[in-house]
Amino acid sequence: MHLQSLELFGFKSFADKTVFNFHEGVTAIVGPNGCGKSNVLDAVRWVLGEQSAKALRGGEMADVIFSGTDSRKPVGYAEVSLTFSDCAQELGVDWHDVRVTRRVYRDGNSEYLLNKNVCRLKDIQALFADTGIGRSAYSMMEQGRIDQILSSRPEDRRAVFEEAAGITKYKGQKKEALRKLEATEANLLRLGDIIKEVKRQIGSL
Repeated sequence: MHLQSLELFGFKSFADKTVFNFHEGVTAIVGPNGCGKSNVLDAVRWVLGEQSAKALRGGEMADVIFSGTDSRKPVGYAEVSLTFSDCAQELGVDWHDVRVTRRVYRDGNSEYLLNKNVCRLKDIQALFADTGIGRSAYSMMEQGRIDQILSSRPEDRRAVFEEAAGITKYKGQKKEALRKLEATEANLLRLGDIIKEVKRQIGSL
């Protein structure tokens, strides 16, 4: 699987439509301070589901929308798309290319799209589980990230290794199964109470 391109519109400093094409062999983005390197990484994390405005260096999610300058009017929404190629085997899908899009409007409404079809964040997270691709995955290393991992708590480092080992997806499935089991047990308890009440009413007839 190969990251083919990143397309931005209205995201932070990228007021106009901007496309980054990542050819084979590209492993890093470098440049002088203030040129937008961090905004590129923020865009990748955001389109893959980052929910914390603070993690994107903002106060609220609408802060990712280009707010205008003295010579430019603000835009009404921000949109970021990631396109991956050679995805069939890695992701277990029938598509050769996968395009993930996230869009947010100033009124707070937002949407996710998978190959131009509206989907849920949960669908995107499930698709990329255990691939190393995600809002906080090990495949993207911003400046200072390695030092942060080395100095983090053992459980945080373990999460990185679990993602790399490919077991995070199964832990998520286990958590979901346990949640459904708890809900089923609660329903059975309520059903038992209803049966007792019905029997009591029948006995009083």
